[in-house]
Amino acid sequence: MNNSGRIRLRNKKITDARDDYNWQSDPELASLDATIPPKIPFTLYLAEYTWELSFFNSSRREFAIETLAGKHIGNCVYYGIDWRKRETELGIMIGKRDFWNQGYGTEAVTAVINHIFRETELNRIYLKTLTWNVRAQKCFEKSGFITYGNLEKNGQSFKLMEIRRAHWENGNRPPPSST
Repeated sequence: MNNSGRIRLRNKKITDARDDYNWQSDPELASLDATIPPKIPFTLYLAEYTWELSFFNSSRREFAIETLAGKHIGNCVYYGIDWRKRETELGIMIGKRDFWNQGYGTEAVTAVINHIFRETELNRIYLKTLTWNVRAQKCFEKSGFITYGNLEKNGQSFKLMEIRRAHWENGNRPPPSST
């Protein structure tokens, strides 16, 4: 789908379920996402996963992040798409720790930003990241996001960040991905 340097974004598929379950069940990864690991067995998770893949959701787009060699290393999603306001929220996770701190997250974020602004009419992408997750904040800043506020929610502190189409179109954008 979208290639960017060392990674490709592709549609999710059923074979991603085991990785996704393992990553969501990992306490450290869940804490980085401000979530609680699922307490359901993989068989139930797989049934729900299969069901969700069978439906198109106009307010959500999910991608697997894989290396050009085909290794599934993480996921990214834009969701809560508001077509009237022309905005969406972004989420990303590099689940394979061997690929942390090497720029893969920045490449994935850059690829999804370029996809959104080239392929949709959306004008704003926003996200929230835990205030203590400096590594994620640096990734988002490298991709063109700027901080616009803070949020306290469910006992957690978040930094709010965004990138707008006008900023991206004026040359303040990540390098283009090859598609």
